[in-house]
This record gives sequence, structure tokens and C-alpha cells, in this order.
Amino acid sequence: MKKIIPAIIALMFALPAQADISIGFIAPLTGQNAVAGEQMRKGAEQAIKDINEAGGVLGQKLKLESADDACDPKQAVAAANQMATKGVKYVVGHYCSGSAIPASKVFMEEKIILVSPIATNPKLTDEGGDTIFRVCGRDDKQGSVIAQLLAKEFKGKHIALLNDKSAYGRGLADQVKGELNKAGITETKFESFTAGEKDYSALVASLKQANNDVIFIGGYHTEGALITRQLREAGSKAQVIGGDALLTNEFWSITGNAGDGVLVTFTPDPRKNADAKPVVERLRKAGYEPESFTLYTYGAVQVFADALKQAGADDVAKVTAVMHKEKFKTVLGELGFDKKGDVLGVDYVVYNWKNGACTER
Repeated sequence: MKKIIPAIIALMFALPAQADISIGFIAPLTGQNAVAGEQMRKGAEQAIKDINEAGGVLGQKLKLESADDACDPKQAVAAANQMATKGVKYVVGHYCSGSAIPASKVFMEEKIILVSPIATNPKLTDEGGDTIFRVCGRDDKQGSVIAQLLAKEFKGKHIALLNDKSAYGRGLADQVKGELNKAGITETKFESFTAGEKDYSALVASLKQANNDVIFIGGYHTEGALITRQLREAGSKAQVIGGDALLTNEFWSITGNAGDGVLVTFTPDPRKNADAKPVVERLRKAGYEPESFTLYTYGAVQVFADALKQAGADDVAKVTAVMHKEKFKTVLGELGFDKKGDVLGVDYVVYNWKNGACTER
């Protein structure tokens, strides 16, 4: 008997320990879009925590491997390679389309599955392989919604279209211009500005001098807010419209009351989903409001967890096949993907900034 017990102990130590399943997370954790990155980080961490507390996946715990892309294409590629080096097979990430698109080339080559919570440029999935997905909408759909809004509510008005030259901002502005032109409407100005500047007075002066009634800003919240505030300071009453990047409280923290009346397009607020209620309550109890991109990232992690369970194995090929075929219950509702990896059934609505809150019209 004395000989058997040491043998059993030796066998136990000889058995391989069950490894965690790593979920990569890449977002702008530094730089001027770090506010969005923090929202994404909160969503990813809460999802991992909740899934693990519920028993994990396939008898294993999920482990988050984080990297910062700072919304910089080169840093994004480096982060993607970092994930590959670590052997990460599943990545949730990228806020900026300009980061997601070049990083996706690494993921395709390394057979890593990417689910982006909020990178909206169509090229991400149009040029991506079968391992590239997103749980948000595309800018061709969003651009169409913005163009319809402009054509319906501002017919006959002078419309200026601005963009920050980024894959997101320029891409969205191009989509709006294309749809407007198809409708027989020609913009009075289509102009690019440089992101990262603080003084847009020259641009503001030219917009005011041209008597533009409506100004669409294709870009991120910082520049969108600065241009909006400087327009109001110059006495312009033009209607300002922006894409989903302007739907963050940080926009209002820069504009103050100058942000009143700014219109923003985005998908319906996921905080109102019944499936999201327990998660929203947990985050609020912890002192965090899950605005904008938090729940999109939470939902992206849920997709991986559910796909792994349905695949029955920690295997990229099997998980990829499941993701293209099955549906997944998330805080965003039930999600499925088309053959390109785009989420099915996305609708956009119009929001209005008023008194520090941005709510659906």
C-alpha cells in the first residue's frame, strides 16, 4: 500500500495541467482614442469574468491577453504578431479600421480568428478571409442612412462633407458622398482635415463663409468635438452630423453645450436589450457606465465562448465553421454572420446630443 500511494501521486504530477484558453484583446489603450479603448477593455474583462464564474468553456477558463495598438497601423500589426507569437488563436479587437485592416492580414496568415467589436470599414471583411468577423455594422450601410437623413431633412440646403483622412473617417465620408450624389444631391464642399490638431479655425472660417447649412464630420470624437465647438464659437448655427465615433461622453466633455443638437448615427443602444440587463447592472454597481463600445466588446467575447462550446473543441477550423453557420446569444441579441463575416440584420438609428446625453430621436 505504501508503494502504491507514491506511485499515484507521481502519476498525478505527470498528467499535463489543463491550460487556459487565451482570448486576445487589442485596442487603443493609449493615444487620443484611449477612451474608446477603455470602454472596450471594460467589456472584455467583464465578459471573461462572467464566463469564468459560470464555469468557463470546455472545462477550461478563459484568459485575456491584451495589447495596445494606439490606433496606429504599424503598432496594430506588431500587436497582431505578438498574439501569433504567444499562440493566441482568438482575438477580439481593434477600434480603428485603419488598424484592423492591416492587422487582419496577419490574422489570416496565422490562422487566427478575429472578431472586431467596432471596426466598420467595409474593406475589413470584403478583403478578409474566412477567419475575419465583426459584430458591428458597416460604413456602407451607415453612410446610406446618413445620406438618406440629409436628403430627407435637409433638401436644398448647402451640405459640407469633412473627413480626417483615416480609413474610418474618409471611408464613411466617401460612402455618404456616393449615396448623396446618387440621389442627385451635390455637396458644396468635400474636404479633409488633419487629425491631432487643436486649432481648426481656418477650416471653420471657410465653412462659415460658404454659408453651409449642414456639416458632416467623418472622423473620431476628439476632432469632431473640437470642430463643433469652434463652429459655435465662430457663430455658426450649421447642423452638425457625425458617425458612431461621436457617440461617447468624451465628445460632450469637449464640446460642452456647443454639442447640443449634434446628430449621430449608430445601432440601437444595446443597454436596452433584455439579455444585456444583468451585465449592465453589474457594471453600474461597480461604478462603470457601459456606454458606446463596452457591450460590443462583451458580445464579441461571448461569440467566441459560444462558438467554442458549439464546436466542442479548441480548434480554429471547427470554431470558424461554427461561426459561419450557427447563431450566438449575446448582450447584443442573437447574432449570426454572413459568408464574409459581417453580422446579420444590423440597423442604424439617429441619436441627438442634448444637455450632455445622446439619445435616440
